[in-house]
Amino acid sequence: MSTSALSTQAEPAPAAAPPRDERSPARRRRDNIAGWAFVGPFTLLFLAFLVVPILLGLWQSFTSLSLTGANNTFIGLANYAEAFGDADMWNALGNTTVFTVLSTVPLVLIALVMALLVNMGIKGQWFWRLAFFLPFLLASTVVTLFWEWMYNPELGVINDVLTRFGAEPVSWLQDPNTAMGAVVVTTVWWTVGFNFLLYLAALQNIPHVQYEAAAIDGASAWRQLFSITLPQLGPTTVLIVILQVLASLKVFDQIYMMTQGGPAGATRSIVQYIYDTGFTGYRLGYAASISYIFFAIIVVLSLVQARIAVRRSS
Repeated sequence: MSTSALSTQAEPAPAAAPPRDERSPARRRRDNIAGWAFVGPFTLLFLAFLVVPILLGLWQSFTSLSLTGANNTFIGLANYAEAFGDADMWNALGNTTVFTVLSTVPLVLIALVMALLVNMGIKGQWFWRLAFFLPFLLASTVVTLFWEWMYNPELGVINDVLTRFGAEPVSWLQDPNTAMGAVVVTTVWWTVGFNFLLYLAALQNIPHVQYEAAAIDGASAWRQLFSITLPQLGPTTVLIVILQVLASLKVFDQIYMMTQGGPAGATRSIVQYIYDTGFTGYRLGYAASISYIFFAIIVVLSLVQARIAVRRSS
């Protein structure tokens, strides 16, 4: 075979031409109008309630804007420099970190145990599902009022039980050593039902034939749990941890209504500090700078968690 023939055979086939749009110009115009009619309302709302406020807040973080509207002058990075040296901000951020760690661990483990118990096929599953998930449907005001009465140092049921066993009453929400733990317990009781449902849905998607094959091979219930159930719940666990960390970092309602950030700032979260700075201290510009520092922290944590999730799945 000649060299020219070989070179001819080695030449790649020409790329296929892109498909032609056989619609008429009028039809394409109508389709474009219809598409923008569907996308337009969302785009306007997205710009008006997300993009514009983000850009406006970013601009305000570089100003000395007050809630009264006075002193709205550009001061550059002065707010950010002050924030990084603000001990109260770091204390609030530390409280938020403590709350996130203390609440995320039980909210994952307790939800997993609850889902495993219900998935075992115990009688009255509808009752257990309703009982575990119902608190999540309650409003934060109802939950906090309910638990405030339970934590009441004189009339609360918790101290009543303690005194029956000879223990001293505890000022749960007034003691800096117990206030954060009390709020964490309230949060776990209130929100664990959502994670429970996620775990239960994941458990019901595991093929039952895997358990049957493991039982035939002589695997015990514990071996099935650690070799079949937990590995296949890995993606769900990563999702729950990510959602829970982000939700805990933004805690505000229950802390503000139960302790108002006290006692002595022991439970004040970063979101409450932003609120107090902007709407109590009237320093909107400074509050905006703190919120963007917090936003940057959340973005970094989200990227780290996403990277970990990708590595675990690969």
